Amino acid sequence: QVQLVESGGGLVQAGGSLRLSCAASGLTFSNYAMGWFRQAPGKEREFVAAIATSSSITGYADSVKGRFTISRDNSKNAVYLQMNSLKPEDTAVYYCAARYARWPSVVLKRENEYSYWGQGTQVTVSS
Repeated sequence: QVQLVESGGGLVQAGGSLRLSCAASGLTFSNYAMGWFRQAPGKEREFVAAIATSSSITGYADSVKGRFTISRDNSKNAVYLQMNSLKPEDTAVYYCAARYARWPSVVLKRENEYSYWGQGTQVTVSS
């Protein structure tokens, strides 16, 4: 049974930083492409960042490029999202997602491409 558990959310002032973690179990983590999505109140869930099974290949939404960094540690079955220079508009529930990836260079940016989802962690940025 695949489980994804996010942690690290919280309340932070604008300009601050947070590091989200997603612990995966029940899968061969190194074979899975991973992604982060977020959903703000009253809005649809949107793509934030993704990483291929090859850690050197990543993708970002334009709104977070240069501020957020996605990384993974296959030895710990974990994916991370380092968020710097946070803005009030980054306030949302953040979800991690996983999808088996046949190719090491695959970066998945669409919600419907992912098979497994975590429960989410709340990030609130105050102005």
